Amino acid sequence: MGKLVLGLAVACAVGSCAIAAVMVGRRVRSRRRWWSVVRALDEFEEAASTPVGRLRQVVDAMAVEMHAGLASEGGSKLKMLLTFVDNLPDGSESGIYYALHVGGTNFRILRIQLGGQRSILGHDVERKPIPQHLMTRTSEEFFDFIALSLKEFVERKGNNLQPSQVRGNDLGFTFSFPVKQTSVSSGTLIKWTKGFAIDDMVEKDVVECLQKALSRRGLDMNVAALVNDSVGTLAVGHFYDKDTVAAVVIGTGTNACYLERADAIIKCQGLLTTSGGMVINMEWGNFWSSHLPRTSYDMDLDAESQNPNDQGFEKMISGMYLGDIVRRVICKMSLASDIFGPFSSKLSTRFVLSTPLMAAMHEDDSPDLSEVAKILEETLDIYVVPLKIRKLVVKICDVVTRRAARLAAAGIVGILKKIGRDGTGGITSGRIKGVRSGKLRRTVVAVEGGLYTSYTIFREYLNEAVAEILGEEIAPYVILKVMEDGAGIGAAMLAASNSARSVDTVQVL
Repeated sequence: MGKLVLGLAVACAVGSCAIAAVMVGRRVRSRRRWWSVVRALDEFEEAASTPVGRLRQVVDAMAVEMHAGLASEGGSKLKMLLTFVDNLPDGSESGIYYALHVGGTNFRILRIQLGGQRSILGHDVERKPIPQHLMTRTSEEFFDFIALSLKEFVERKGNNLQPSQVRGNDLGFTFSFPVKQTSVSSGTLIKWTKGFAIDDMVEKDVVECLQKALSRRGLDMNVAALVNDSVGTLAVGHFYDKDTVAAVVIGTGTNACYLERADAIIKCQGLLTTSGGMVINMEWGNFWSSHLPRTSYDMDLDAESQNPNDQGFEKMISGMYLGDIVRRVICKMSLASDIFGPFSSKLSTRFVLSTPLMAAMHEDDSPDLSEVAKILEETLDIYVVPLKIRKLVVKICDVVTRRAARLAAAGIVGILKKIGRDGTGGITSGRIKGVRSGKLRRTVVAVEGGLYTSYTIFREYLNEAVAEILGEEIAPYVILKVMEDGAGIGAAMLAASNSARSVDTVQVL
């Protein structure tokens, strides 16, 4: 009997040791998996790092590419397109002006009443969907629909207006598709994007098409300005503040423009403007430099995109892509470890995690990161995620966002360097010429786009990086100002600033 009891005791002890060994083994393997994920995050953070030294290299590269793009067509990744806008609104404009913004499956009609002294007395806007069938029909049908919608809007909103209040019925036209501009109020369509395929309009003057439709509808209006989003944002900025010299749009996509000296536009020799300058549309989303901190996730995203080896800067800083970079990092970690539980097929779906959702996780300030858990569950089918894993996800969002914001900041300072407003060269370029005291010039950059205006952490990182790059002496004189609706209000303001001209103020000799 004693031997039996002893045998049972030994068996139990052996079993307990075996169970303990299994549990210890599992804990060890779990810790190894956790630390392998931590190492992967550390490697990603290192590859995506943006120390100020690297940012200054990006600044220099941006300025060099700007010079090259102004010197010759195709001389740079930056297109540096002429806009033929040589005078920006200065706040003295007055009267009623209209604008159309055609940029996707919806379009907008606006009316603003300017009162001089940098004031807007009234502002109306109407949004309308573009019927799906018109996106693939003929240019005449498409623009007839736009013209009829504008006519109905004018008739509704203009009932109480005196004829003297309507100054020439001038119209600003924001057309957010690739266009080769030939004057401030003309440009030919290069190609359609965003699901449009109106074949008979390619290589036609878009303003001429609209103008003919307005005439067919009996609407006596003149298209005074053809612009894109960034130029419109610069116009709004300059209307309110004469020190505005550049504009940046950072939203789903990204672009920038700035005011350049006419004699610096070497690829267009003999260019004469009344003001001595011209707004340049950089198309900076296509900027590239070996100094940009590109990771394996960026390479995979680019390779799988519709435009590989194109728009490299945009793919690192714009709202279209940031959420997907985060998804790719989580996907790789989930394949290498079970810290997120069973692998979710949603992680293999491109763009399933949008940047607004990523921002919501990043800015989750609840003690248990409940918003992170909710988004992981509802969007990625990742359930019951421990708090430390949620914190890991927030860290991934932070790495991606910080890099994007700081690179955008370097791009902005690159523009300032090109036009001598960054304080380099012994700070002389940042000082007002002819002032003995060496007073520093105030410089304003207008910024629009949801990534900057609505994503607080992104905005803070960008502002911080601009100040860091410029240094404490120059930074206080560079102001980033949020602008709203440059694509709409800015187009109407440019119609106002161009409406009174009887002759073209831009000539190519």
